[in-house]
Amino acid sequence: MKIITAYIIGLIFGLGISISGMSNPAKVLNFFDVAGSWDGSLGLVMAAALILAFIGYKLVFAQNKPLFGANFFVPANRKLDTKLLSGSAIFGIGWGISGFCPGGSLPAIGNGSVEIIQFTIALIVGIFLAKAALKLVAVKAMPNS
Repeated sequence: MKIITAYIIGLIFGLGISISGMSNPAKVLNFFDVAGSWDGSLGLVMAAALILAFIGYKLVFAQNKPLFGANFFVPANRKLDTKLLSGSAIFGIGWGISGFCPGGSLPAIGNGSVEIIQFTIALIVGIFLAKAALKLVAVKAMPNS
């Protein structure tokens, strides 16, 4: 049942991204082009997502436990640290340059566009590089024993 639920949620997400036009990098980049051909529809998509997420969290956390698990997994770290801020900055810069965020690029892979495939490959490589960099930093930070 977990797999079916994940599939349905992914399908709804992908349809939402596609129907809203957020899989089109030109539409996303036009949101950032305030002085030119500005398109505010991304703001509406974000506002709708925030409202739905707020309602969803209220409904889900009103339950004692999740449907398919023993307990909720909520991040314990609520600090605005260097890792979070630098990751957010890198995400925003990449989004502004390419017009894709990871969530919008995955449903768009079906378009077969070379740019989308290149972006997704770069995204995956970036994930592995970031993990390797974090491990390297953690190893260097370890005291010698």
